[in-house]
Amino acid sequence: MPRLFTGIELPEDICDQLAELEQPLPGAKWIEQDNFHITLRFAGDIDKRAAHEFAEELARIDQDVFEIRLEGLGVFGGKDPRALWAGVSSSNALDALARANERAARAAGLPPETRALKAHVTLARLRNTDIAALTMLLARRSLLRTRPFVVERFTLFSSRPKIGGGPYVVEESFPLRGSGHDYAGFGPHE
Repeated sequence: MPRLFTGIELPEDICDQLAELEQPLPGAKWIEQDNFHITLRFAGDIDKRAAHEFAEELARIDQDVFEIRLEGLGVFGGKDPRALWAGVSSSNALDALARANERAARAAGLPPETRALKAHVTLARLRNTDIAALTMLLARRSLLRTRPFVVERFTLFSSRPKIGGGPYVVEESFPLRGSGHDYAGFGPHE
């Protein structure tokens, strides 16, 4: 069973900028630069039939290319932080793409997503992190702001079954209207 999710890949220079945030932080496991992405819809561990149906539904999404930027840092987990993230500036187009991914998942028979989308890029997973050091990092880097970049496609990724985490594998990419890319179908490609 593949563990699947959809997301947006980031331009190399944006990944470089995010990687520069890495610093010694007790309890932090930093995400490899090659695995930075914005998650749109987590599908989970699903069988191959559901994976193919999901990919077919994703291929039907018809939306224009759009522009976004990353902005600010934050954490998930409140008093016991679990993840350090870079935020994504507000975008109606990104929200629409996430909703389209949700509709595709439901059309493929996947259960509805119960959590509201908080668009972000996970930078580090945290466990028993030194709160004072984390607070200092957030204070020093909270003004993070990347250049705007154009989203021309979204991607179906797989990760290690039942575990998650990288390395992530691109299973298929789905072009947005105006990107000049073609859809090639789900499955291994050369």
